[in-house]
Amino acid sequence: LHIIIAEDDNDDADVIFETFTKNPNFGKVSLVPNGEELLNYLKDAATETPDVILTDINMPIVDGIEALQEILNNTELKNIPCFVYSTSINPSYKEKCDVLGVKAYLIKPYSFEAFEEIPKTILRIIEV
Repeated sequence: LHIIIAEDDNDDADVIFETFTKNPNFGKVSLVPNGEELLNYLKDAATETPDVILTDINMPIVDGIEALQEILNNTELKNIPCFVYSTSINPSYKEKCDVLGVKAYLIKPYSFEAFEEIPKTILRIIEV
């Protein structure tokens, strides 16, 4: 599978990139620093359409929810399974994600070992 991850925190980006790279079910892991770059990547005809999208919420320029609104209202992109992961447990964020059709709202773990559960959770939900 090809996953694209939008994450603005360099430390979290390194950990999540390594976590997905180590999982044999993900053959390609692309990383972008914010929602605007995520949208640019998805609109670029020269890039391969990913199988899965994972985005943080709180990012500069275009946040995760704004990016997901555009993705999930686009006929060419709306069938890509989208996931959110965030340190925020704000119920209004989760509600917005549920309304948009996000597959799951995952809480960012505090340990490296717990990050390894994220790809497993995504795979269970999309049933690969």
